[in-house]
Amino acid sequence: MEYLGQINETSYLSVPNAPVYRKIMRCFYREYEKMNFQLYKEDVFALLKQDEAFENYSMEQLVLDLDALVKWKNLTPIQDPGRVYTIADYKNKQYQYTMSEYAVEIERLTVRLETVFLESGNLSTNFFVRLEKSLSEVPEMERASMKEVNEWWSMLQEDFKRLNQNYQDYLRDFYSGKSDQLMKSVEFVVHKDKFIQYLTEFVQEMQRHSHRIEQILIKNLPIMEGIILDKVVQSELDIPHAILELQGNAEPGIRENVEGKWNSLKNWFLDSDKRECECKKVLKITNDVIRSIIQNAALIVQIQNWGISRKDDYKKFLELFLKCKDLDEAQRLSAHVFGVQRIQHFKTIYPREEDSINNSIYEEESAGFLLKPHTRNYREKKDRRGFEDKSLEKMIQREAYLRQAKRQKEIVMQYIKDHKIVFSEIREPVTEETRTVFLQWIAQANMNSQKLGRTEYGQEYRLIRGKEDCVLKCEDGDLVMPAYILEFEES
Repeated sequence: MEYLGQINETSYLSVPNAPVYRKIMRCFYREYEKMNFQLYKEDVFALLKQDEAFENYSMEQLVLDLDALVKWKNLTPIQDPGRVYTIADYKNKQYQYTMSEYAVEIERLTVRLETVFLESGNLSTNFFVRLEKSLSEVPEMERASMKEVNEWWSMLQEDFKRLNQNYQDYLRDFYSGKSDQLMKSVEFVVHKDKFIQYLTEFVQEMQRHSHRIEQILIKNLPIMEGIILDKVVQSELDIPHAILELQGNAEPGIRENVEGKWNSLKNWFLDSDKRECECKKVLKITNDVIRSIIQNAALIVQIQNWGISRKDDYKKFLELFLKCKDLDEAQRLSAHVFGVQRIQHFKTIYPREEDSINNSIYEEESAGFLLKPHTRNYREKKDRRGFEDKSLEKMIQREAYLRQAKRQKEIVMQYIKDHKIVFSEIREPVTEETRTVFLQWIAQANMNSQKLGRTEYGQEYRLIRGKEDCVLKCEDGDLVMPAYILEFEES
């Protein structure tokens, strides 16, 4: 909870006078990028005056605003004794101002937020190649110097960070409200093939490289976690940092950071006991995006087709056909309306009046054939007329079924002797229905680890398998099966 407290350094972003404070901090940040780390108030005032919005801005206002930024710990004042020439100057305390670490990161964030919509992620597979190459160098790092290990680790983490951010930024756009609206527009249909090809190529390359990276990680895992991570921590400790030296022992924090980054990289490509790897999640998300693009494109085309109605045109053409004087005129009209036809020949077993092969189809008598669509969604029209009462037929069928079930139960119970059914001792042929009941009981008990089962008549039994096989004689043949014994509990 110590890291979840209020961050005073961000106060200048949301106060009523935020535009002025942000302009001052932006001036400091631009100079910071030019390696001008310390500025006097006169320098800041000159930079502000370059903006027309600060034409009436005074030095007194600037001093008050600088004090507020110092209070929020965005700026750190450093007294400059070299610029004191009078007692009044000493009392006024001429300061140089420098940005705090938090302030630098906050300004970087604001700059990034201003360009977040101009920059877009990409699904470049080049990072997979670089990660694969870096991870294959793990055995070499065992004999490398601390400086080489630190450079190798920094490059590995930078590539992994770029890979993570790029795919997240790119796929995030497909789940935003604007992209969802765009994918449902007619203009998107033109570009859908380009998106699908781009995503498909990424999926294929990712599957190929991720499998190789997974094998490399599994192979080098003992060396990496046993030796290399310790060398990485030591290489970070060998770099002198003024802040870390003042804080004392920095090894626990650095080790936690290094191990956390390594676990993130490892969990990206390797499955764990609790969750699947991030790589598989990316594949699922990408496949969902491709599926969504195809569905939206198909829906748009379908909606466009719905908007076209040819009903009036067809009525006009039918009127013209009815006014034709003869078949020749009707054929000319058909050629004009429908163009060249794709003729399909069908062979039927319908009897012909003549056997001549030279007759035209127009000289034959017409015949009618009922055609049904060959689609999965086709359903014949239901007869919506009333239905007759079949309660008597259902009752007769039910009584017949119950009599058959009772008769089958009596037949099966005849084979139970001394609370057992020994299949090797059955000599007379059994019916097909009886054999089916026996096999169902055997299968039910075999699916139980304790070889227990319950019949449909409520009897509990245990399945015992003999050492040899037996032959169960049936009315439709002989069944070779293990010498099973069904042992029923006494009730």
